Amino acid sequence: MRIGQGYDIHIFQEDRPLILGGVKLSDRNGLLGHSDADVLTHAVMDALLGAAGLRDIGTYFSDQDPQYKNISSLVLLEQVLEKIRRAGYRIGNVDTIVVAEKPKLQDHIPAMKKRLCHVMKIEENQLAIKATTKEKMDATGQGRSMEAFAICLLEELQ
Repeated sequence: MRIGQGYDIHIFQEDRPLILGGVKLSDRNGLLGHSDADVLTHAVMDALLGAAGLRDIGTYFSDQDPQYKNISSLVLLEQVLEKIRRAGYRIGNVDTIVVAEKPKLQDHIPAMKKRLCHVMKIEENQLAIKATTKEKMDATGQGRSMEAFAICLLEELQ
């Protein structure tokens, strides 16, 4: 078994859609980034890559490469899953936390969980998505950014 952790942070940008866990939460007040800036999916990808002993998502999907401009992070996640499969691993479980003052995420978690589980080809009991705030501390707590943390367990393919 292998354990990996991932982290991502993006600032808000008013004129972009907000995508989280592959789900469009709003047409405005999204996150700034080269891709769709899905902090949750990015943290999950880095956790998976790390657990497999591979490099970070920026190595594979450079923000300088135009082919990744505004790309869905779910497309990138599919490529990460192929990398970990080729490395000889499958997902045991993934545990995540999204840190944001806004929007409130509880009502969106079931849809995000369903979407991510579908892409990762895992059961819903293999993924946890939790949300919290920073109680007005730092840029995230002041509503200027959003963060996500992920940890995963990979198992060797038999």
